[in-house]
Amino acid sequence: MNYLNETIDSLHEKLANNEITSKDLTQETLKTINDSEHTYNAFVTVNKDAVKDAEKVDADGIKGSLSGIPIAIKDNILTDGLLTTASSKILSNFMPVYSATVVEKLKAAGAINAGKTNLDEFAMGSSTETSYYGTSHNAWDITKVPGGSSGGSAAAVANGDVVAALGTDTGGSIRQPSAFNGIFGIKPTYGRVSRWGVIAFASSLDQVGVMSKRVEDSATVLSTIAGHDDHDSTSSNKEVPDYRANLNKDMTGIKIAVPKEFWHEGTNPELLKQIDATIDTYKKLGATVEEVSLPTLKHAVEVYYVIASSEASSNLQRYDGVRYGFRAKDVKNIKELFVNSRSEGFGDEVKRRIMLGTFALSAGAYDAYFKKAAEVRTLFINEMSAVLDKYDLIAGPSTTTTAFGIGDKIDDPLAMYMNDILTIPANLAGLPAASVPAGLADGMPVGLQLIAKPFDEQTIFNAAYALQEENKFYEKIPTSLKGED
Repeated sequence: MNYLNETIDSLHEKLANNEITSKDLTQETLKTINDSEHTYNAFVTVNKDAVKDAEKVDADGIKGSLSGIPIAIKDNILTDGLLTTASSKILSNFMPVYSATVVEKLKAAGAINAGKTNLDEFAMGSSTETSYYGTSHNAWDITKVPGGSSGGSAAAVANGDVVAALGTDTGGSIRQPSAFNGIFGIKPTYGRVSRWGVIAFASSLDQVGVMSKRVEDSATVLSTIAGHDDHDSTSSNKEVPDYRANLNKDMTGIKIAVPKEFWHEGTNPELLKQIDATIDTYKKLGATVEEVSLPTLKHAVEVYYVIASSEASSNLQRYDGVRYGFRAKDVKNIKELFVNSRSEGFGDEVKRRIMLGTFALSAGAYDAYFKKAAEVRTLFINEMSAVLDKYDLIAGPSTTTTAFGIGDKIDDPLAMYMNDILTIPANLAGLPAASVPAGLADGMPVGLQLIAKPFDEQTIFNAAYALQEENKFYEKIPTSLKGED
């Protein structure tokens, strides 16, 4: 089964009308994944029990819209009895004994876990090149990165392995790979979706979201996984709308703010032309578009990497070679066990961020770095809130470039960190944000980023749906998938 021309609605209709069984659909899905893996390396683990799970759904009968439909899960989200590695050597043998809340909710809805997708190690990266299992490849051009850290999920959706996939977003890890692969990806408001069972990178920034070719598919999945969870004290009690049922492409009266700082001096000119044209489309659809300023944006990368690395250094203390995961051999004492297990188990980028975060939290540096970053973060939250008090949406490019070549930036950490400059703000402010396919620049996909008020994911879905129905980007198939050179 190739999902390039399928949606959750179309698959549900076939299942409900007995045109196909969930077992058949799942078997075809696993075959498609197997056939494409040598090209895209989108998965770390394929779920061998998926067919058995599908048989149970068939026996119970097709019910809700996700019933019987295979979905991929990013490999930093725990799955009971199915290897979960965070694409790190240190967890290469880790078998969880429980599933994340989002996985349990999908299971309760009848969705089938097709497998675990590749990512940058512990979600630390923008290209999937830091994965212990090797780089995933862009669906439009396999010589280019799929983005990160949810690169495997993006590639799996864009190349037709699955109709939708879960990702996580700490500083743009759903939106950037979605932009690079020409698909839709949404990071909901911080607290909208439970983080219980998600391997932590930066706890005040992490959020689970959805990636799909069609806006309506992400709307369906997000409605399923969102909501309060007693296991996660940061999850919100706010009622979760039926985003799919409430989709509305009428843009009349919608006010869109365009921050001038998003037109970054290092941004690809062809990409900006496409974004300008897309924003003009919203004007034609009846929206009001005005330029605004977010002056604190220039500090976003520095603030993000101090806060995220500090939280990461704390969260990753638990990987010590004692309780679970990789354990170094031939050690003489407990200190050697800790040091050798972490030295051999973590990759270079993870070590770099642990060291940066540990330094920022140290007694001599705390006030100058972490405390100052937290203060600037508050300024940024206030700036974003002030803009969204007057506007329904903030819009701009999702990225400064289209997908770059594999190996082009991996040896330059600062260049890699700058990939996040446009997506970081929404995470620092805890706001919902999405990347919507906006066209092509130099033959590669371009994403338009939409940011909304807290818990106003519906406005993002509606605006994205309006654009989708105008440009029909989902009908474009990557050259590589057409069998062309």
